[in-house]
Amino acid sequence: MLNSELKEKREKVYKLLNELNIEFKEYEHPPLDTIEIAQEYWKDIDAMHCKNLFFRNHKGNKHYLVIIKDTTPFVLKKLEKKLKQGKLTFSSEKRLTKYLNVKAGSVSPFGLINDKEKHVHLFLDEQLQSANYISFHPNDNTASLVLKYSDFIKYLNYMGNKYEFISPNPDID
Repeated sequence: MLNSELKEKREKVYKLLNELNIEFKEYEHPPLDTIEIAQEYWKDIDAMHCKNLFFRNHKGNKHYLVIIKDTTPFVLKKLEKKLKQGKLTFSSEKRLTKYLNVKAGSVSPFGLINDKEKHVHLFLDEQLQSANYISFHPNDNTASLVLKYSDFIKYLNYMGNKYEFISPNPDID
């Protein structure tokens, strides 16, 4: 049974998707704290699954949501070199709450619903563009939502946060 906070987070996501006429399918599961655990529950779901990583720059004044295919390794140093802002680090629980209103393990692009100032910049794995369906947690890690990739882009455009496509391991010299 979901506690009221998690239920409220999910309902906020579902309400917006319905308002945008975005169809989705929900899959409930135990809390999935790691990609390795998640892959066991996702194996029969026909969608591209993602890792969602939330970083801050060394000054703490810029925040980035990096969304990559679940099985793709990510080289943080390559993104640091591209951004030229110094060392990036994972954001604290306090920052996750402030910008996305999620906890570690539940990071999702649906957290952008809570980013009223459009502060968070997204980097999307270019591999996602080949997906018919894509999945994310609805701001809690006890469910996964599957939606069409084109509807995901519709959602991002509606949210208004800036985003760009990257190679998760670009050759930057």
